[in-house]
Amino acid sequence: MPKDHKKKKVETDSSSDSGPDDVEPPSKKPKSNATGSKKNEEEPVWELEKKRFVKVREFKGKVFVDIREYYEADGELKPGKKGISLSTTQWHKLKDIVDEVDEVVKAKC
Repeated sequence: MPKDHKKKKVETDSSSDSGPDDVEPPSKKPKSNATGSKKNEEEPVWELEKKRFVKVREFKGKVFVDIREYYEADGELKPGKKGISLSTTQWHKLKDIVDEVDEVVKAKC
């Protein structure tokens, strides 16, 4: 067997865990308005729970819904690898099945 230690990078159209890192992560204590979004001119942010956020953002001219866990380093919150960036098509598909998923969750709880 040849000793080829190079790993092939597999290209997929899934953006799970491979979304781009944010240049400007949310502040440590995001302030929410009545709609649950942080006042941010560039990227709206919603906090799901401690250090987990939803952002609507643009990357390379495309809009994504980014659901990501952040970590603290040097007193700042930085985006981690745990998360997913959904394209607008994926986001709309997710919204379409929310009721079905919710019923399964209720049945299992």
